[in-house]
Amino acid sequence: MKIYTRTGDAGATSLFGGARVAKNDPRIEAYGTVDELNSFIGVARATWSDSPIDAELHRVQSDLFDIGAQLASPGNERFGGVGEERIEALEHGIDAMEAELEPLKTFILPGGSLAAANLHVARTVCRRAERLIVALGEEGRTVRYVNRLSDYLFVAARFANARAGVPDTPWVTMGSHLKS
Repeated sequence: MKIYTRTGDAGATSLFGGARVAKNDPRIEAYGTVDELNSFIGVARATWSDSPIDAELHRVQSDLFDIGAQLASPGNERFGGVGEERIEALEHGIDAMEAELEPLKTFILPGGSLAAANLHVARTVCRRAERLIVALGEEGRTVRYVNRLSDYLFVAARFANARAGVPDTPWVTMGSHLKS
């Protein structure tokens, strides 16, 4: 089997079930962004090889494939997305990581260690995916999962910095630079 099919050369692609849509269709944009998010999580995992949350991030990548399949098959019950237990797993992960972190007292800038910076990029792509999924009129577990995942990725970035001994960088407003 060849990787190229030439069926998309005219700017259309197939949804699961065979319906053809433009490659810039909002549904394609949504599951393409979920795929992009999955890739950024892969980059974050590659830059933090001894991560204590690697197994959960691996599971998240599988969840994102489930969500992509769900988005690519509107009206088809074959791909149901993620289960409620996966949302709960993210919440438990957030709680466990936060137990090791100093409470936030201010907004923080994305960055720090390479793993944290990559997790922050994944978080922002996750937020974009969420907006696109909501724009499709999707609701329920998928939206809740993606919303919780962005929270998880934010805390994971802080956790990566803490484990690397790199402090979070607080946001300093422009006005505070002018004070003497």
